[in-house]
Amino acid sequence: MTPQELRTFCLSFNAAVEDFPFTPETSVFKVLGKLFALTRLDAHPLTVNLKCDPDDAVRLRGEHEGMIIPGYHMNKRHWNTVTADGELPDQLVRELIEDSYDLVVAGLPKAERLRLDRP
Repeated sequence: MTPQELRTFCLSFNAAVEDFPFTPETSVFKVLGKLFALTRLDAHPLTVNLKCDPDDAVRLRGEHEGMIIPGYHMNKRHWNTVTADGELPDQLVRELIEDSYDLVVAGLPKAERLRLDRP
């Protein structure tokens, strides 16, 4: 996955925006103000921090040792750092991004979730 593909995919979700609250190089993708992906698009290798169900996080780290690790500078129970440089299948990376978005949306207040469902 290229940096531009990663950015485009993250922004394809309903109400997703890119923000730079930390540094101009660190892209933070949010839905209604809540973080679902964090990356430095100029990093080599390209990695992205993603929210993950705690049980899935542990399983994924075991299945993809070294490519999916506990979230760098994040809550290690709920976040993984995923290497998106091509060694992992792009489809898996997209699924993990989508799962992160869905987890964040599920944690939003009901009124905000309903607002997202409207076209």
